[in-house]
Amino acid sequence: MRPRVVCEARRHGSAEVVVRPAERRPRRVGSPLNVAFLTTEDPLYLPSFFERVLSVRTDGSSVFVVPPLYKNQSTRAATWRYVRTFGLGAALGLAAKVARAKLRKRSVARVCRSYGVLCEPARDVNDPKFLDRLRAMNTELIVSVSCPQIFKKSLIELAPDGCLNVHGAILPAYRGVLPSFWMLANGEKQAGVSIFFVNEEIDAGDLCGQRIFDIRPDESLDSFLRRSKTIAADLLLEVLGAIERGTVERTPLDLSNGSYYSWPDRKAVRRFYAAGRRVW
Repeated sequence: MRPRVVCEARRHGSAEVVVRPAERRPRRVGSPLNVAFLTTEDPLYLPSFFERVLSVRTDGSSVFVVPPLYKNQSTRAATWRYVRTFGLGAALGLAAKVARAKLRKRSVARVCRSYGVLCEPARDVNDPKFLDRLRAMNTELIVSVSCPQIFKKSLIELAPDGCLNVHGAILPAYRGVLPSFWMLANGEKQAGVSIFFVNEEIDAGDLCGQRIFDIRPDESLDSFLRRSKTIAADLLLEVLGAIERGTVERTPLDLSNGSYYSWPDRKAVRRFYAAGRRVW
């Protein structure tokens, strides 16, 4: 169905100018989607994720990279929170890993360049100017991959084929922050990746893809995240294919049977280490 075209009147000096959004042509079932990926700058895990996705599909893809900090958080505050939570040793390990990745010039932008895919920075994904940019590109589907910003209704409803989020857990369990850490700290035997159409609640909406896998007994948080991102990339490719074919199935997430986790405290980290787990 062709989207309804809404005209917006804006004042320009003394004249009133009518702005008409670009008219979308109906997409043929089976044709590639025009997908906008919203992600963050993470040199450790996301370059491999996008390498896997973009090696299969580049047509119609664009990537927008937001700062890796939560809103109103400074780099110093984020660093200090990590040290307080996981300890100085883990923080030094993170710094060494990031420095090594940067020396090797690993980045999402570099992966995009290698495949000729548009990659641009974005400060605020809910900014009206950014939304206009997505509309101008005739974005048909939005995919959030570790994007640290909360999506507002205007962004969620912008793309006619919806807005997806990739979450590293078996939803509706382990909604929230750092699900990989919490699953290891809680001694889970299985983990998973879920992809869902988002709504305005956190980690809620319609599930459209899920994969469950065993957690290895000797797995560190680092190795677990790397494996999870690989599985997530493969699952996302399957879901995108199903949407393009018109065969995607949607199941509302039952949040009454789920769980939600925030940033871990020291007690949770002690439990993580006591279980024989390590960060690196």
